[in-house]
Amino acid sequence: MRDTAGRSIRIDDLAAPRLPRALRAANALLAPVARRLFPLDPGSLTAAARRRERAGDFGDASFEEPLRVLCDALAREADLSPVGRLLARELLLGLLATRLRLAALLREHPEIERERVEAPLVVLGLPRTGTTHLHELLAQHPSLRSLPYWESLEPIPARAVRLGAQPDRRRRRCEQALRLQHWVMPLFPALHEMRADAPHEEIQLLAADFRTMLFDASAHVPSYGAWYRSQDQTSAYRFLQRVLQALQWLRGPKRWVLKSPQHLGQLGPLLAVFPDARIVHTHRDPARVVASMCTMLAYGLRMQSRRVDPLAVGRLWGERIAAMLDASLRDRALVPAAQVLDLRFGDFMADEIGAALRVCEFAGLPAHDGVRRRFERYQAAHPRGRHGRVDYRLADFGLDAGAIRARLRAYAMQFGVDSED
Repeated sequence: MRDTAGRSIRIDDLAAPRLPRALRAANALLAPVARRLFPLDPGSLTAAARRRERAGDFGDASFEEPLRVLCDALAREADLSPVGRLLARELLLGLLATRLRLAALLREHPEIERERVEAPLVVLGLPRTGTTHLHELLAQHPSLRSLPYWESLEPIPARAVRLGAQPDRRRRRCEQALRLQHWVMPLFPALHEMRADAPHEEIQLLAADFRTMLFDASAHVPSYGAWYRSQDQTSAYRFLQRVLQALQWLRGPKRWVLKSPQHLGQLGPLLAVFPDARIVHTHRDPARVVASMCTMLAYGLRMQSRRVDPLAVGRLWGERIAAMLDASLRDRALVPAAQVLDLRFGDFMADEIGAALRVCEFAGLPAHDGVRRRFERYQAAHPRGRHGRVDYRLADFGLDAGAIRARLRAYAMQFGVDSED
């Protein structure tokens, strides 16, 4: 990415991705056999996961319906490439393995479920509102526990790894997956940098319960997305709580800093499970957010889809983002006033370190000079835009800034969000 550092990047192949020649060859080679080699039905997936893990207990059957709905959507709507089928199968097998490993760990150590997930600090907001940079800064605080990307993919080590009988290769596998991702999508670091050790969203943990917006953000599965939004997600957040209990039991510290745009539409379940959460709600001009998020989603679809339709992405996600912001506005009254801090994007950009220290004070965390120096060192090593700055255009998705702002006028007025034109 050295050649793009500091430059404006225009992604001009969203509708017709220019894929590496070797990937095109692999898709052609696998096309006749992909469905047979990489089945995506629930029965095949659960059986294969049990064989891999040499275990049979998933803990409970609550995941079966969402897995069935997801597999049906993948089969009918996702238009996966042959390599995409392989990647989707490996993702689902990995999530099933997490359930098997968690169930085994809880059987061995029932005391884990007595762990307290106390007053997690939750960064709440859409991508491109400053959430990632704020989350990564806060994760440098010595009193907070965050989730590195490698751990989010495989949160529970295999029993042989826990006992020291086998080396822990989870980080190495994550690095290999990132190399593949960057080979297929070399501009992705400019959209959303992913590093094995960087703090990551807990949406990967929710995915192991198969109730999460992760799936419809990475594949075209609108029926799954509609089903997911129609369901009470409290049980999914209780599953998340169990994984966090296990992780903090495996290694501390025990106060979490979390972050996911999914929580915008799930404040009720979030607070039902984590009633003492401290929430930092970030805000930005929604037209800017929609443009950048649609770009990231459309660019990411090339990883596993045979075709990408940016206009379909715009229709689906323009409204979905609006619905998430509507839900956050509707449910804001559920959050006690002392437990929420609003942070506008412009204010954060004007003084990132000062904003992070203000969040620490809000959350009851030390904000002394030592903490400031940690934040400053991290900021100096990870400057914004170091992989270039993407030129986001709503027109690529058939969307209009004025219409988006009109649709979300109530949200903008409530939180004092200004247009960035």
